[in-house]
Amino acid sequence: MKKTKLLAREKAGPLSSTPCSTDRASPVLPLGAAMFVGLMGAAGVAVAQEATLAPVTVKANAEQQDGYRASKTRVGKVVQDPHDVPQAITTITRSLMEEQEANSLREALRNVSGLSFNAAEGGRSGDNMMLRGFYTFGDMHLDGIRDTAQYDREVFNLEQVDVLRGAAAMLFGRGQAGGVINQVSKTPMLYGINKVSAGFGTDGFFETKADLNQRIGETTALRLNLMNRDEGSSRSNPVTGTTPEIHRQGIAPSIAFGLGTQHELTLSHFWLQTNDRPDYGVPFNGQAKKPEANHAKSSTYWGLSGQFDESQTNVTTLNYLFKISPDTQWRTVMRAANYKRSYWAGAPEGVRLPNGTRTDPATTIQSGGGAKTREFDTDNFVIQSDFNTAFNIFGMRNELVTGVEYLKEDSKRWALRNLGTAANPVYKSGHYTSASPNTYNGDTYSAYVQDTLEFVRDWKLTAGIRRDEMRSGYQSVSNTGVVSNFSGDFGENSYRTGLSWQPSAAQHYYLGWSDSFSPTADLYQLSGNQYPAERSKVTEIGAKWLLLDGNLAFRTALYTATKNWERNTDLESTSSILTKKRQSDGLELELAGRITDQWEVFSGLSLIDAEILQVAPTTGNANFIGHNARNTPKQTFNLWTTYQLPMGFKVGGGMEYKSKRYGGAPTGNSATTPFNPNFVPSYTRWDAMVAYEQPKYTIKLNIQNVFDTLYYDAIYDNGGFTYVGQPRRFILSTEYKF
Repeated sequence: MKKTKLLAREKAGPLSSTPCSTDRASPVLPLGAAMFVGLMGAAGVAVAQEATLAPVTVKANAEQQDGYRASKTRVGKVVQDPHDVPQAITTITRSLMEEQEANSLREALRNVSGLSFNAAEGGRSGDNMMLRGFYTFGDMHLDGIRDTAQYDREVFNLEQVDVLRGAAAMLFGRGQAGGVINQVSKTPMLYGINKVSAGFGTDGFFETKADLNQRIGETTALRLNLMNRDEGSSRSNPVTGTTPEIHRQGIAPSIAFGLGTQHELTLSHFWLQTNDRPDYGVPFNGQAKKPEANHAKSSTYWGLSGQFDESQTNVTTLNYLFKISPDTQWRTVMRAANYKRSYWAGAPEGVRLPNGTRTDPATTIQSGGGAKTREFDTDNFVIQSDFNTAFNIFGMRNELVTGVEYLKEDSKRWALRNLGTAANPVYKSGHYTSASPNTYNGDTYSAYVQDTLEFVRDWKLTAGIRRDEMRSGYQSVSNTGVVSNFSGDFGENSYRTGLSWQPSAAQHYYLGWSDSFSPTADLYQLSGNQYPAERSKVTEIGAKWLLLDGNLAFRTALYTATKNWERNTDLESTSSILTKKRQSDGLELELAGRITDQWEVFSGLSLIDAEILQVAPTTGNANFIGHNARNTPKQTFNLWTTYQLPMGFKVGGGMEYKSKRYGGAPTGNSATTPFNPNFVPSYTRWDAMVAYEQPKYTIKLNIQNVFDTLYYDAIYDNGGFTYVGQPRRFILSTEYKF
């Protein structure tokens, strides 16, 4: 039977949330010590009488992989059990992603209730999510470092994905009210299992992966993760036969020195290349205010063969951890990252036939119109240094975390030049218009301090403050060549407080308040106006329980979040301010872990009541006041469960539900226009799995969207179009361990 997590927590006591007390990376191996002592005993009692052997402790990093319940996270700046963090957290573990055959971050995030996806025109295409009704593409992090460049992320090198809900600017710097999505990379281990896998599926799906870990010294290990995936589509252009496509490759090597010692040094590199043909989805029926279901059902793709979405991501990270004492650590991370992306997609609009020619005005839907082109080149450089310690003052336990950060961001953005004709456009990466690129540069200096004080046994008070100073410049070039320069200086404080009561290791009740800010220059653009920074405030009351000896975690949270000066991402127009104030109130329930030795479950429910309280001055449509925020489903629910059968068989399945939601910007200075935006209907998608698991290998069959339900996965937030969700797909995969 699996060793229960709660027993370990009880032994550690309620203060086990200190950084080192929950670090299970180095379990002692008494068997190795006993063998060593036994061998020495054979040398003779006389020798033993002359010298006393020093205690022998052999340590290993053979961590057992979490099931669906994560046992540790670093979203609070130190390694903690998520159960101990006074804020709502959803953690998607590697086990969950692998069983679902979730091969992209987007697929993995389907396990997060209260989350919905945005479509985009190119500038924010890629991973573009809403959480609790607020956009989060500015809150993407990789190992605690900003990763906000727009691209499609993969999960082959991820150990888990942590979603810290609510404002988190004190911990992560500038951000939104919805929360932070933090990807946690795999790292080298002294002991581990090597795995290779391959998967075949319908519509041209083929993926190969490898996760290789090798110890090469007493405290040194290498790890290498590889991925190659190709996907086709059931949708195709009825004239040319062109289909949307996905082609992605990734390599992630890393090496670690000093594992298990006082000094640990890890050097890693992450390389990801994507070469996709994007799908721009289907338009709305302007009269019915809903998608053209006939167009979506027809499996018709409205793209052209030359359209592309190409990106290349390089991230190099050096991580140094100094374990000064069991309660004190100093961690410094340095990262350099470069993100390149080039994009051309044609919208299914305009007066075009599916072959791209502009000849038949009577055609109700056409392809290749409204070309969206972008090319980005973004460089980021980061240094973070965090220090944490624990100590007693007047008999009260303090857990202190503090740190500094420097972030440098440089970005260029070009418009691609049409190498064809107006009727038959052709765009290629690296071929720009004659205009100079728009450029952005920013320097951010940050410092923070937070203390958690146990002022009465089982009661803890957390208080933290962070200061961010940002200096930024932006140069834009109009179509006529007019150059405009803008600059923005922002200095903002962020706060976080929490009151926790943990009467036992299995119970945690908390009340938390946090805020966040997001300046105009957050996403590599500035406008001509120095708009106030977005400010968000979140109050949350929640409870976390560990059930069934700690194998099953259940949490609930009730929150209210307000946001002022909400902006659009396109800041080059006077309509960039969407609302002056809006609010989301919500309830969340989540279950994760093992009910029995054979039965595991991961499930979440989110209910959101979002309301626009004030629209933007001068440009807002007052008719939106009192209505729900865009792309914010009032109800979302997700479930995944598996059951282990005899003889190595396992079955599983789950579902994802999202209620009706709309797209439409509450701006446009059209106060006489009634509230009547485009909607996408609610949907329920069911998935299933059957696997045959043996110690050395696994064979697995996944069926995604079992009932082939037509649903709309993402909506353009201004309501112009929507993406059709994944139709039924079969994936047969096999994994070999050695």
